[in-house]
Amino acid sequence: MSAPIPVPPEPLSFQIRPAEERDIDALSELEQASFSGDRLSRRRFRHWVKADNRVFLVAELDQTLLGYVLVLLRRGTRLARLYSLAVGTAGRGQGVGKALLTAAEDASSHSGRLYMRLEVAEQNSAAIALYKQLGYRTFGSYANYYEDAGNALRMQKRIRYRPENLHTVAVPWYGQRTEFTCGPAAAMMAMAGLDPGYVPNASDELALWREATTIFMTSGHGGCHPIGLALAMQKRGFTCEVYLNQSSTLFIDSVRNPKKKAVMEQVDADFRREAESSGLHIVEQDFTQGQCQHWLEQGALVLLLISTYRLDGKKVPHWVTLTGMDAECFYVHDPDADDEDNPLDSQYLPIAREEISLMSSFGKEKLRTAIVIKKKR
Repeated sequence: MSAPIPVPPEPLSFQIRPAEERDIDALSELEQASFSGDRLSRRRFRHWVKADNRVFLVAELDQTLLGYVLVLLRRGTRLARLYSLAVGTAGRGQGVGKALLTAAEDASSHSGRLYMRLEVAEQNSAAIALYKQLGYRTFGSYANYYEDAGNALRMQKRIRYRPENLHTVAVPWYGQRTEFTCGPAAAMMAMAGLDPGYVPNASDELALWREATTIFMTSGHGGCHPIGLALAMQKRGFTCEVYLNQSSTLFIDSVRNPKKKAVMEQVDADFRREAESSGLHIVEQDFTQGQCQHWLEQGALVLLLISTYRLDGKKVPHWVTLTGMDAECFYVHDPDADDEDNPLDSQYLPIAREEISLMSSFGKEKLRTAIVIKKKR
């Protein structure tokens, strides 16, 4: 008598829907059963259920939660990040994980995102196989990333369309250590990209800020003046050029105190005088996106001053490093990481060209400025 032929189980007829507050208990139980460490807490689940900068979906069958997927949507960019994906025992082997991730990609794409990024444990062969099957490619790794000191692979997939004519420069990422040193951090990233022997560090971060600060700005510490920042990099041997569409004192509308305004006027005048005596070229006109692309193609890097309003809702001037661009997007290194333990979202951020045009115009005066940095003389 021949052995019976095994019949594969019927696929589950589950549904995928947005996560709701009533799912928190089931989500917490699923999290505990799925992961031995790096778990999301009930508090974090409650936060993400209510947040608006995410895609949070669950797979459900007969009121039983089979799995969930959580994707974070970085404001002002075209980047989505797979934050967590879990499938319980009842749903494994039934295509639940694949369906959840595919649905999350579709939702992220409809939110204007071009890319999905993720981290996965090097030893998680099942997850890696799924991601590769869906078109993800490895582009880096993190050592000692997880609580158990395990390493993580970094993977990415374009979820909307593939950009063409991408010009990228290999630039190491550096996160600013204070709320007011975005300028020095962006400058150090550019210097390290142009000079492999240079290593960004905390001492230079503060030194550059002291050399380039406007003294006052808004209600806190001063930021970095584009001419001051260019002068500081020029003193370190780099060739710089500043594009600046204003000849009046920069950022002065951000303070109300007359004495502070007088100090800022003095600093601005001193920077311009030093630029003239040192031979720093200042082009008093707006720059174009075509010029940015030309500069990158010529091997230079560019610092851009943007308004963070489209990133975090605050009208604050912020320096980023332009590291590449294509027909659709600018790619920047943002020195301000949302998650200090995982700065993935801050590296090569894709920002749509139409968005960068709005973001790079700051304040009532619509200040636009760029610093072009070339290799050491």
